[in-house]
Amino acid sequence: MIRTKTLALGLALLGALAANASHAFDAPTRAPEMATGYTEKAGWSAKKFMVAAANPLAADAGYRMLKQGGSAIDAAIATQMVLCLVEPQSSGLGGGAFLMYFDGKRVQSFDGRETAPAAATERLFQDADGKAIPFMAGVVGGRSVGAPGVLRMLELAHKQHGKLAWASLFGPAIKLAENGFPVSPRLHALLVGEKFLARDPVAAAYFYDQDKQAWPVGHVLKNPQLARTLREIAKGGADVFYEGHIGRDIAAKVAAHPSNPGLLTAADIAGYRPKVREPVCSDYRRWTVCGMPPPSSGGIAIAQMLGILEVKDIRPYAPVDGVPGVEAIHLFSEAGRLAYADRNRYVADTDFVPLPGGGVAAMIDKSYLAGRAALIGPTSLGKAAPGTPTGMAVAWGTDNAIEHPSTSHMAVVDAFGAGLSMTTTVEDVFGSRQMVDGFLLNNQLTDFSFDSSDADGPIANRVQAGKRPRSAMSPTLVFDKGGKKLVMATGSPGGSAIINYVAKVLVGTMDWGLNVQQAINLPNFGSRNGPTELEEGRVQPGLVEALKARGHEVKVMEQNSGLQGIMRVTAHGKDSWFGGADPRREGMVRGD
Repeated sequence: MIRTKTLALGLALLGALAANASHAFDAPTRAPEMATGYTEKAGWSAKKFMVAAANPLAADAGYRMLKQGGSAIDAAIATQMVLCLVEPQSSGLGGGAFLMYFDGKRVQSFDGRETAPAAATERLFQDADGKAIPFMAGVVGGRSVGAPGVLRMLELAHKQHGKLAWASLFGPAIKLAENGFPVSPRLHALLVGEKFLARDPVAAAYFYDQDKQAWPVGHVLKNPQLARTLREIAKGGADVFYEGHIGRDIAAKVAAHPSNPGLLTAADIAGYRPKVREPVCSDYRRWTVCGMPPPSSGGIAIAQMLGILEVKDIRPYAPVDGVPGVEAIHLFSEAGRLAYADRNRYVADTDFVPLPGGGVAAMIDKSYLAGRAALIGPTSLGKAAPGTPTGMAVAWGTDNAIEHPSTSHMAVVDAFGAGLSMTTTVEDVFGSRQMVDGFLLNNQLTDFSFDSSDADGPIANRVQAGKRPRSAMSPTLVFDKGGKKLVMATGSPGGSAIINYVAKVLVGTMDWGLNVQQAINLPNFGSRNGPTELEEGRVQPGLVEALKARGHEVKVMEQNSGLQGIMRVTAHGKDSWFGGADPRREGMVRGD
């Protein structure tokens, strides 16, 4: 049975947290979700199957499916439905997801990203004079809501890879929604700090008491509306959601917002289709790393960072006492700086916008990345310029999308040799703050650039009808190079910092020999082609000063990742699994 040294559900109540839970919406720097404490975790072991998820109740639902002989996809669906209930601030039926799946033979990338309405134009987030509106003015209300994608995507994956009956996967979430679940310390704290959610009467009646106070930790919260919605979907499939009254309810809610109505229609929702795309795979030392292609920027950016760090060789600079030193942070941050420069210039939905040169191949070409690596010297680049990939024939403006997703992540391996990594989101914390039929709606359209062009030309990630906004979500699978064995599945929430969070785990495990829990536990650090960012409370002043001496502008800040990971462990000729969950959130791992 699984070893559980620390259970995240046993988070301390953090009395001081509630008193300090209000937070300003400083769009360029604030974390997607505020920090709610740090609980040490030692990791978990299992022999046959495993699920890592952001909430113990969700992990338990996935575990029950695996225990019944279900596939990794079956477990992911059950986990997601419970997350919709117990972690509504982060993901759910009203949002989207990216899924990396390995069936034992091949890797698939399932794209469940939301789409812009047919009536949307590049001026969606601009005022009458063509100037970008403030970020939160775009978020709250109907304007920011895209056609949800997660359910259609999961149904498609289940048709291809499910083993259990579709209806059976909804049982745990339906039971919890009907009988209630205890409000967790994290959900309570986020509700206390939330400024906009109570403006929606439906959300206010659900999340707050009659005195407009957030439900306390441990309060049993029931969601009969969501239970009814889930029962309908369990019986009738995704068509019930997309083509029935639920889709019409979403469209009506979006259109009826009193101050910020949106353009999403029932026809937009009914017409949504997920896509299966070619994964972004590249070799790194003795492994092959596979990530999501566009409209995610994660697969390309991580491949670029690893390609640069392979040349600069970060291996000798392993952490000491769990903290990386100045050389490691310097190299990692400069690699990130270069990758984010390319990301912000070139990457968008490739169904609408071509990548430079030969597409993904040009962006992750080893010789191109060696040239980028040569730009890294002993002092910081400051703000890196985008590169010129081979065969480049496009010129774009620079994206100004804020991208503050409130997001969740899960990793699953099953007893049949399959595994997955899935990042799922409603975008900002509590999405657009609009609730309908028991779940919250996304504000995913604010992941587009609010500006549509600059002096260098049109912006690749501008709003266009039917387009999917660029994302940093980075569900990642790692394999033995040239082999067929899954070595690791990992990913994280965290807005545009997701790329750095996931790359940290990859470097920690592949270059520094850490197990996945140790790699997750490392302080978060890196650059998004701005300041070099260090996790508040996890680094010493001497490290800050050493980086400044090397030309880094340093910002010590909250970096609230939510990493999950599962890695293969081989000992005495036998394979087993070791899982990790981020001590910064409530996640845990279950398996046998």
